[in-house]
Amino acid sequence: MIISLLDNDLYKFTMQNAVIKRFPRAKVRYEFINRGETVFPDGFAERLREIIYEMNNLQLQNAEKDYLASELHYLDPTYLDFLNGYRYNPSEVGVVQKGGELFVTVEGYWYRTILWEVPLMSIISELYFKMMGFEIDSEQEILNTVNKKATHYKMLGAKVADFGSRRRYSFNNHDKIVSALKSNGGKSFTGTSNVYFAYKYKLTAIGTHAHEWFMFHAAKYGYKIANKMALENWVSIYRGDLGIALSDTFTTDVFYQAFDTKFAKLFDGVRQDSGDPLEFADKTIAHYKKLRIDPLSKTIVFSDGLNPDKVDEIEKYCRGRIGTSYGIGTNFTNDVGVKALNMVIKIVEVKPEGHIWEHAVKLSDSRGKYTGYKTAVSLCKEVLHIK
Repeated sequence: MIISLLDNDLYKFTMQNAVIKRFPRAKVRYEFINRGETVFPDGFAERLREIIYEMNNLQLQNAEKDYLASELHYLDPTYLDFLNGYRYNPSEVGVVQKGGELFVTVEGYWYRTILWEVPLMSIISELYFKMMGFEIDSEQEILNTVNKKATHYKMLGAKVADFGSRRRYSFNNHDKIVSALKSNGGKSFTGTSNVYFAYKYKLTAIGTHAHEWFMFHAAKYGYKIANKMALENWVSIYRGDLGIALSDTFTTDVFYQAFDTKFAKLFDGVRQDSGDPLEFADKTIAHYKKLRIDPLSKTIVFSDGLNPDKVDEIEKYCRGRIGTSYGIGTNFTNDVGVKALNMVIKIVEVKPEGHIWEHAVKLSDSRGKYTGYKTAVSLCKEVLHIK
């Protein structure tokens, strides 16, 4: 199910590089959150543990390292040498099953454990469908569907990318989808978040950072200064590269209080991952205009539960007002006739630089996407004056 160390999203590697440089002693705890309340079959945990154990054998290949060195210029040689020696440590992952409930935790140094999230979710998704034995569309129907979408986006003139690693139906299906998008998407298809498929198909690897980057900074420095410190640390490492800022960890309104002229000019744009995309577009355009920045010189990357109808609506609403791009996940890689799993793996606690364990929370612009202990969520909302 995972055949390469690079079968992961780009932002996990870029964040790992940043964590090594800024927080090498920090420890974290992640938890699997089963939002859709999926009931897992008997024996699921045992098989999952077996696959996790096998991941210890993965290592960066010479050709893959050469690819990273030549194509991802912002990753320096010291990090690539580290990655060359990196091995997954299965002892960092705990898996327990009680009836149909699945409990997965990850704990250890952040610079090591950061790579587990995406492949774990990919495995959980693929293993679930394998063990359940659902009937799916034929391979030809699946390819017809993705080719139809690729043609649609091409005709629309929308820039789309594959963001579907985490909840894909299977590795093989993901492979076929990316191949079809490259063949039929034309200039509309801009690349993939999955570094292995970017390497295999000579595509642009896309991504910057995830919510956990901001969640950690909040736990270490405090909620009020979290966004600013997270952006400052990112800029200090990447110096203008990887310039799409994630905006909704503690709501977009709070984020824009920190996203001042310096950051707004330095970053190429922002990513929308929750809430109403049209409302987000209006807020973002207004914010750039307030800072006397032409919104058409910036880009919003929309990445929240997209499908052709949503992309149509957003593109028509934003065209001529601000640049747009779309990261499409499950609708690309798990549109095969089954219901995709609704799940996430998030940081729940952090231990910065050897201090005590601190709660980590994520609020977002959608209340249903809040994660973290209730007391910590309430405290965060109180401190940031979020109703």
